Amino acid sequence: MTNTFKLTPLALLLMATPLAAQDRVTNAQVEDFYTYYVERIPETKRVCQTVQVPVYGTRNKGASGGDILGGMLLGGLLGKAITGDDKGAAAGAVLGGVATAENKKTERVITGYRDELQCETVETFQEVNRKQYDYSMITFVVNGKSYQVTFEK
Repeated sequence: MTNTFKLTPLALLLMATPLAAQDRVTNAQVEDFYTYYVERIPETKRVCQTVQVPVYGTRNKGASGGDILGGMLLGGLLGKAITGDDKGAAAGAVLGGVATAENKKTERVITGYRDELQCETVETFQEVNRKQYDYSMITFVVNGKSYQVTFEK
């Protein structure tokens, strides 16, 4: 395999001087050096799953006698406090009872469950090991003296 590479002018000068003297070059080796890194590549995936979702309905509950009586007492007290007279207390009691009965008429309850497909987009990362050329080094011996020159191809 033939390696072609670019040498800096200084490296060329260092190599050319012993070679010009007709010296013998031995043990020449070229070694490439690499940087290793992990590249994180984003991936977008659509993930779906079936979930149970509550189904709501209304149920007629109706107010109990205790609920209405409590509303009447509270309304009567508020009516008396606001107006300062018994007619206000009576009107407040009627309004408190009616309001309690209306409020307690129905309630929202879970009547069952249904399956629903829910999807979302999720971003994940795939990690890929990469190798990238960094530089090369030539090592050689001239007249028993070892030389090393780094360069980039």
